[in-house]
Amino acid sequence: MARYEIVFRRSVLKDLNPIPKKEVKRILAAIGSLADNPRPPQCRKLASEEKYRLRCGVYRILYSIEDDKLIVCIAKIGHRKDVYRNNS
Repeated sequence: MARYEIVFRRSVLKDLNPIPKKEVKRILAAIGSLADNPRPPQCRKLASEEKYRLRCGVYRILYSIEDDKLIVCIAKIGHRKDVYRNNS
């Protein structure tokens, strides 16, 4: 299987600022694993959009997959209570 390239939207860096460093390490490790398998068993497809959700403790990683270009685009990272609001 081909390895996917991980691409971050600019806003993702701002999303990581309020998150504790220990949790950021876990989140980045989970994102790194998406390069090998962008659809792990624990991910869920969002019903309303062409995005996926990956749980990492109380935080969620929202991302899209471009299979033709082998790209995983990280769209948003945030606490589970806030991440689904205005997730353009």
